Amino acid sequence: MRSEMNFWYHHGGVSVADLDASIAWYRDVLGFELDKRFHVPTIPADIAMMRNGDLYFELFEVPGSKALPHDRRVPDDDLQTQGNKHVAFVVQDAAAFAAEIESRGADIVWVKKMPHGSNAFIRDNSGNLIEFVEEPVPSGLPGSL
Repeated sequence: MRSEMNFWYHHGGVSVADLDASIAWYRDVLGFELDKRFHVPTIPADIAMMRNGDLYFELFEVPGSKALPHDRRVPDDDLQTQGNKHVAFVVQDAAAFAAEIESRGADIVWVKKMPHGSNAFIRDNSGNLIEFVEEPVPSGLPGSL
């Protein structure tokens, strides 16, 4: 008999070129606020934990880090490299959401309506991919029925 394993989402994280610029981008474009900022000397890295409601997102700036390669900035090309791909969030209307965040400075990769569902991909200010999937808002969250 298998034992029950309970766990919940805590956060996603990305490495960025400029922590201050990324804190501003995640605040101004996606509505995150800085929850805490700290340094981890063993990496070494400056880290910012961003928060939007119950959702956390971690930003890392590591001195001398390599820029994200071009093929990691394109969703279909990125799948050719093994490893983590992107983080995805639920929105009620992918096209409307993409239009709103584009007006705030988001780099829109695409907005697609496909037989299996609609989505939008964007890049943050360091080129990291973020997906927004069109789904009903999960129950218990603002805007849900």
